This record gives sequence, C-alpha cells and structure tokens, in this order.
Amino acid sequence: MTETLQFLADVRKTDADHPPSLQAIFPLLKSEYALSFGQIGMIALVYQVTASLLQPWVGLYTDKHPMPWLLPAGMAVTLAGIALLAGANSYPWLLVASAVIGVGSATFHPEASRVARLASGGRFGTAQSTFQVGGNAGSAIGPLLTALVVIPHGQAAVAWFMLAALLAIAVLWRIMQWSRRHGQAHQQGLARRQGEGLSRGGVLQAMAVISLLMFAKFVYIAAFTNYFTFYLIQHFRLDVQDSQVFLFIFLAAVALGTFAGGPVGDRIGRKAVIWVSFLGVAPFALALPHVNLFWTAVLAVAVGLVMSSAFAALVVYAQEAVPGRVGMVSGLMFGLMFGLSGIGAAGLGKLADAYGIEWVYQAVSFLPLLGLCTLFLPDTRKGRTQAASVAR
Repeated sequence: MTETLQFLADVRKTDADHPPSLQAIFPLLKSEYALSFGQIGMIALVYQVTASLLQPWVGLYTDKHPMPWLLPAGMAVTLAGIALLAGANSYPWLLVASAVIGVGSATFHPEASRVARLASGGRFGTAQSTFQVGGNAGSAIGPLLTALVVIPHGQAAVAWFMLAALLAIAVLWRIMQWSRRHGQAHQQGLARRQGEGLSRGGVLQAMAVISLLMFAKFVYIAAFTNYFTFYLIQHFRLDVQDSQVFLFIFLAAVALGTFAGGPVGDRIGRKAVIWVSFLGVAPFALALPHVNLFWTAVLAVAVGLVMSSAFAALVVYAQEAVPGRVGMVSGLMFGLMFGLSGIGAAGLGKLADAYGIEWVYQAVSFLPLLGLCTLFLPDTRKGRTQAASVAR
C-alpha cells in the first residue's frame, strides 16, 4: 500500500502534460500580436483538438500493447512544444506550438491513466482524481507564475517552464520502470475485481449521455480557463496581473474539487457525484454574471469546486461500463475533454467578437442545467457488486 501511495504521489506531481503558461498568457499574446477573441479561441482549439483526435487511438493500442515509455516520451514532446511557444514570433507559429503540445498530451494521457489505475489498489475514483489533480494544480499555479515571470519579461520567459517539464520527465522515467516491474501482477489482480460492464445498447446510451454532460462541463469550464481574465478586465476594469490572481483562485478551486470527487465517488457512487456536480453548481453559474467583483470571486470558487468533482466520476463510470479497455476509454474521455474544450473555446471566442464577452458569460450560465440528463445514465454498480462477491 505504501508503494501505491508513493506511486500516486509521483503521478500527481507529473500530470503537467499541458504547460501552465498556455491559457495564462492569452492576454499577453492578444496584445502582442493584436489577436481577436476568435484567434485566441483557435489557438486553444488547435491544441485541444490535436490532443483529442490522437488519444483514443493511443489508448486502443496500449490496451493490447502496454507502452510505459510513452510517459516520458509524451512529456518530451510537450517540452519541445514549450520551446516552440517561447520562441514563436507569429500567429502561425503559435498554432504550430499549440499542436505540438497537443501531441504530447495525447501521447501521455491514455498510458498515464492506465498506469494510475494499476496502482489504485481498487480505489479507482481516488486514483483517477489524484492523477488528474496534478494537471489542475499546474494549471492553477500557471496564472501566478505568468504574472510573476512572463508578464514582466515577455513571451520568451515561457522557456522557464521547460525546467518543470524536465523534472517531470525524470519522475516519469521512474514511473515507467515501476510499471515494467509490477504492471502485469497488478493488472491480474484488478481483472478479478471488475464487473461485466454494460450491454452494447447500454454502452451506447451511456456514451451519448456522457458526451452531453462533458459538453456542458467543458464548454462552461472553457469560458473560464480561456476568457475569465478578459471578462474581469472588461467588466471590472482590472489590469492583467490582478485578473491572473482571480484565474488562479478559480483554477485552484478546480484542483481541489477534482481531488475530492474521486474519493466521494468511491463511497457514494459515480452517478450521485455527477448529479451533485451539475445541479449543485447551477445556482452559482446563473448568478455569476450579475454580481460584483467580490461575489464573482466567491461564486467562481464555488463553481470550480463543485463542477470539477464530476470528471473523475465520469471517467471511472465509463471504465466500469467497458471493463478491460482502460486505455481506450481514458483516451476517449480525455479526447472528449480536449475536443469539446477546444471547440467551446473557439466558438465562445467567435461569440465574444460578435456579442461581447459579458454576453458570453450570461449565455453559458445555463449549461449546467444539462446535468438533468444524468437521469438517463445506466447503472453499472450491479455488475461490480457481483464481481466483488465472486472475488471474496
């Protein structure tokens, strides 16, 4: 058990597949290159769609042929993307850098999610949320580091984030070695605990509902990660550095909510967490565009805490619906996350150019109400209960 906890701690420290500088430097890039909101959204779209298209295929292949070396290799590609981002001198090169970072993410995520599940000791929700919270924590720290390092010194200072990527490569090399030594034994142990999964019709129904829930969650989250600073600058007349602090507060709340969602799901069930995550956040989301700066910060924290708790539950629910396909399912889920976030970012940018950033925040406040679709998620707990009884 000690080895498992140490392993998960290492995963949490290294889930930095997307550099914390990307969304955080959007205000700097917008000013430096005179970009529109639509072009900002396109940068996010290129990164996220590149990641989303590749991840399911990587996961499908590694389910049959585990490749732990993809962990450090994926981070090395991300390292190259950060270097390109630091040296980019035109809008097309910003798009190229975003695409390379997306390839690094696609290489890293499915194998990392599979290895994290191997180390879970059966506490799948806890393992998944622990794994995810590393990336969220990196994204949360990003705006602060941007305010301290990049804003005063310019785009080239993004190169400092390469040090974090190098450290991550070193840690992931250690995790790769752990997986090679112990992965097969852990896989056999977990195989005895998994249920039968859903029927084909049940899987199709579950994935349709999950896709709709993911759309609501990640398009809404994209409004914050990509445009919250612009909203604060325009609506409350904050400067760039102060707006980064508010973005940090929101992303820190997302990290905390992500970490809490997995263990809670292990105790009360995945569907219960999904219900609370969406419908619990709806009042805060609807109120946020209409309050002052103080209450904007308070409601942003509430939104981040509550809504982010759903993703680990959604990933583990999908893994339970299709047992034995952890890499493929994780690739699909992370692919959906990146793809919907990218499409949402681009679409929201176009809407912001057409109607204004304040109108966008009023429009997206209704998205959490799509959480009512959770009613149509099939139950996966029966098969898992039967499997647990057989194992005992």
